[in-house]
Amino acid sequence: MTATTVSVLEGNTFVVSGRNGDVDGSPAEPHGLFHRDTRYLSRLVLTIDGNRLQSLSTDDLEYYDAQFFLVPGTGSVYTDATLSVQRRRVVSDAGFYEELAVMNHGAEAVRLEVRVEVDADFADLFEVKDAKIAKQGAGYRNVEANRLVLGYRRDSYVRETWVRPHRAPYELDEAGVTFRPEIPVHGSWKAGIEVVTAVDGTAAGHDAAKYRPGDGARPAGEYPSLEDVLGFAPRLETDWHPLRLTYLRSMVDLAALRFYPFENSSQSVPAAGLPWFLTLFGRDSLITSFQALPFAPRLAATTLRVLAQLQGTKVDDFRDEEPGKIPHELRFGELTVFEERPHSPYYGSADATPLFLVLLDEYERWTGDRALAIELEPAARAALGWIDDFGDRDGDGYVEYERRNTETGLENQCWKDSWNSIMWNDGTLASLPRATCEIQGYVYDARRRCARLAREVWGDDELALRLERKAQDLKHHFNRDFWLDDPGYYALALDGEKRKVDTLTSNIGHLLWSGIADEVKAAGCVEQLLGSQLFSGWGVRTMAEGAGGYNPIGYHLGTVWPHDTAFVALGLRRYGYDEAASRLAKGILEAAEYFIGRLPETFAGYERSQTRFPVEYPTACSPQAWSTGTPLLMLRVMLGLEPHRDGVSVDPALPAGMEQLALYGLNGPAGKFDAVAGDLPVHA
Repeated sequence: MTATTVSVLEGNTFVVSGRNGDVDGSPAEPHGLFHRDTRYLSRLVLTIDGNRLQSLSTDDLEYYDAQFFLVPGTGSVYTDATLSVQRRRVVSDAGFYEELAVMNHGAEAVRLEVRVEVDADFADLFEVKDAKIAKQGAGYRNVEANRLVLGYRRDSYVRETWVRPHRAPYELDEAGVTFRPEIPVHGSWKAGIEVVTAVDGTAAGHDAAKYRPGDGARPAGEYPSLEDVLGFAPRLETDWHPLRLTYLRSMVDLAALRFYPFENSSQSVPAAGLPWFLTLFGRDSLITSFQALPFAPRLAATTLRVLAQLQGTKVDDFRDEEPGKIPHELRFGELTVFEERPHSPYYGSADATPLFLVLLDEYERWTGDRALAIELEPAARAALGWIDDFGDRDGDGYVEYERRNTETGLENQCWKDSWNSIMWNDGTLASLPRATCEIQGYVYDARRRCARLAREVWGDDELALRLERKAQDLKHHFNRDFWLDDPGYYALALDGEKRKVDTLTSNIGHLLWSGIADEVKAAGCVEQLLGSQLFSGWGVRTMAEGAGGYNPIGYHLGTVWPHDTAFVALGLRRYGYDEAASRLAKGILEAAEYFIGRLPETFAGYERSQTRFPVEYPTACSPQAWSTGTPLLMLRVMLGLEPHRDGVSVDPALPAGMEQLALYGLNGPAGKFDAVAGDLPVHA
């Protein structure tokens, strides 16, 4: 499958363009130069003699560096071009630098008009996402001696973009820059365009693009290059060759999708995904960090620290904030500044808080880093307090959610957070507040894990006993109150009247991951998860085919989410269903081949035999963090990796068609280790 857009990113900045490099943004098209949730450039169109250019090929040199090979032409079947164009774009956290090279392959010299048109709408990312851009401030343009300033002002809120031509004579006007080169026979001409996110247009903002093509290696530890990624990544060996590309793509995207939530800080966390979610999401960053633990454990440490710093301290209805609650989303754009959106940060998720506790324990188990577990003990205790005091709204022992912010808050605060994801089997919406099944599993797991930390790390046996008792009580009551005898699976949720919402969904697979499902009931869930209603052949559908709300291209109504299937597979291995887990791993990893190794956020839930290839979801993020982490978690599933006090056990369960799989240089509590399945050598 060929992407219709090209994304180049670094840190908190990214550029989305067409395959010819043109940025041609609109309310409905997420092209642009974005920095910290603002679109600083909505148009960057290259023409030669008034004609736009066609793409021959596009190459991603690095995740922050791309080049486009172009020709003028009409798009007809036969194009006999005598000019070609090389366009190279390098992004850094202040904007980007673009190098243009025009080559004359003809028998005569040419005089050309090379024009770069620019514009900036300074749209908040929410405005672009919702296709509703109605700015309340005013734009302005200034042509200065060596730059074009595009600006926007709303009261004291100011944003500017600076466009500077380089290396060739030019003419500046309010709409862009014009070059008029004369290129000899078989000659070439070069120029550059620098675009800077000057932020407020003062000395406190950015004043230059940090890097240009040809600058060479970047400072060690700043932003890893592809070579850096390959240097620190565990080495993969396998006889299933497509997995090599998928693994490489995952490691590169994991390095690229890093977000810096605090100004002038080196703390980076996994950003959720492009183009809509290049920011901190509590749930997404926690899940991605969990997936990547054997590969990049420092991601988890930073994610935990950052989320602890942002943990709720008060009751704030506008932000859905409560003491001890882990944030859902952090934003910086105009709508957040003027409190038209509550995302600075916003706390509208009920599962990020128990997942924070799950990751804290899993991190300590994989790394042996007790110091961090001790450092974050106050945050963990506050999170446990939130589960009891605010998460359980009515004292029935379950964590329910209902938004405090009834105007702009999220109606669903589980991972399936679209407005219509929690519905009855007849297609009607469940009433609020809702207690979804998987959140109860996360709470059960969080209590068990924190009991271990309390006993082994925090030195509090009394807390450990109390948490173990609460976890056991929750498991007992959950298996009574959520189970549906006929048809034999767990309810999706309890609704506002404590009725069991009867829709069959992938959520039941998360109950296996958390361990809250009784053994005998788990068998019924496995049968459903691998049955034709849920398993598409590529992965587990979010909602079962045949349900009243089922839609194979509905966001959470029947699509396949790779991360969702990966955690189902991890749960299957926990309960001993190794063959079923390997089937899911194979389906998702085979789907990745059709996406050139990069799994998108989600794809359609059509039956595999019907389409024969995974069908793209129209607005899926790609790259997207927990989809990037999915192949890493599937490697853990297939190799059966489980951390213990002194090391990591390896118990392979490879899918049909794979005989060899090894990872060399994984990170475990006792240091680096190898995990090998098949006849590959150990300590290679």
